[in-house]
Amino acid sequence: MANKGPAYGMSRDVQSKIEKKYDDELEDRLVEWIVAQCGAAVGRPERGRLGFQVWLKNGIVLSRLVNSLYPDGAKPVKIPDTPPTMVFKQMEQIAQFLKAAEDYGVVKTDVFQTVDLFEAKDMAAVQRTLMALGSLAVTKNDGNYHGDPNWFMKKAQEHKREFTESQLKEGKNVIGLQMGSNKGASQAGMSYGRPRQ
Repeated sequence: MANKGPAYGMSRDVQSKIEKKYDDELEDRLVEWIVAQCGAAVGRPERGRLGFQVWLKNGIVLSRLVNSLYPDGAKPVKIPDTPPTMVFKQMEQIAQFLKAAEDYGVVKTDVFQTVDLFEAKDMAAVQRTLMALGSLAVTKNDGNYHGDPNWFMKKAQEHKREFTESQLKEGKNVIGLQMGSNKGASQAGMSYGRPRQ
């Protein structure tokens, strides 16, 4: 990040569009959820995009968050005793969180890249990942979610239907409306053009 100079032209425009997607109200909700889920020991960030990024940057808060969604015996991410200070260790901690989030059920398209958080390239993507994780936790309803369930939308769940053999046979006798209708107007008595000579 130290070698990154100012952005000009199109790259500046692209970066400003990405930064506009960041939602301050969503940040407040996510901070409330993370504190409710992990406890007050994780602290609180300074308000704003950069404060949120600095709070999550070393990966410890994210790792505690994903671990809190599992029962006591099965914690997917190992958290070091002291927060990592070396860059590659911090990025490794973030990568462990991302893998654990995917294993929990977050779709790969909802998962941010490590540099999105570490270099604050796309903090809106980080918010999307945390929202997807929260939605899954609310949907699973396994007792490991803490906080207000209204903070996140429930994901749609499968509603499997079972049909008996007789119901399936009955369905073969019905003409679907996509095929048209065999009732109503017919073409009887209609003629087009001149009759044959």
